[in-house]
Amino acid sequence: MGLFNRLIAKVRGTSSASVLDWNEIEVELLASDLGPALVTELLAAAKKMRGDDAEAAIKEILVSKLSSKDRTISSGLPTNVIMVVGVNGTGKTTSVAKLATLLHSNGDSVTLAAADTFRAAAVDQLTTWGERIGVEVIAGKEGAEPASVAFDSVKRAVEIGSKYLIVDTAGRLHNKSDLMDELGKVKRVIEKGAPLAEVLLVIDGTTGQNGLAQAKIFSEAVEVTGLIVTKLDGSARGGVALAIESALDIPIKFIGTGESAGDFAAFEPDSYIEGLLA
Repeated sequence: MGLFNRLIAKVRGTSSASVLDWNEIEVELLASDLGPALVTELLAAAKKMRGDDAEAAIKEILVSKLSSKDRTISSGLPTNVIMVVGVNGTGKTTSVAKLATLLHSNGDSVTLAAADTFRAAAVDQLTTWGERIGVEVIAGKEGAEPASVAFDSVKRAVEIGSKYLIVDTAGRLHNKSDLMDELGKVKRVIEKGAPLAEVLLVIDGTTGQNGLAQAKIFSEAVEVTGLIVTKLDGSARGGVALAIESALDIPIKFIGTGESAGDFAAFEPDSYIEGLLA
């Protein structure tokens, strides 16, 4: 039985709110990484309602916390440049490759920019994915400036009329101001070559409330337009997603649930909420 089902089951058939162990319920909700503010709101609603009304109240709150912004990927420009950012270990480079696979499979032309020049493995990984997918990968010389690779990639993508250019940037700790400043530089250099259509932040779904802190700082640095939430095959899949959308109004656009190219899909909020309460 899921977390919210357990909450609803405790509410159903109980005539008095005082009978419920609200401390236990609060601990469970906090453990799901929803965050203190949303947990407080859910508890307040549940205490006032009974039976089906309690389930409806909880669902209404959860739905209201999701962003109303467009979740589709930008496609209105001749070349839609997508910059992908995130901390180390979130699955950023793999997410870039999966997004390229998804767009390419839909018939769109895609170019990849291997601008994570701090890790030779990242460049090799993206190059291998590009060969597998059948898309061009732009990579600079070893030790090249990330901004330089990004600029060259924009120029190339525009020249060949690529529908999408996805720029993989180096993973970086969000609390390192010099690294965040460098990321801002990459963004500015990209915009000299073409308008930036999207800045997608990759969040590890198992990081809990730390994911919210990452989203706040990256958004301040490069104006994040959407999220890719990875590793949503574990117990944290409900909390971190709702907490980020509730706090920052940044729409989750894609989710990753595994290692293969097929374990990646557009985020569907209605199905997601229904799944939490099913």
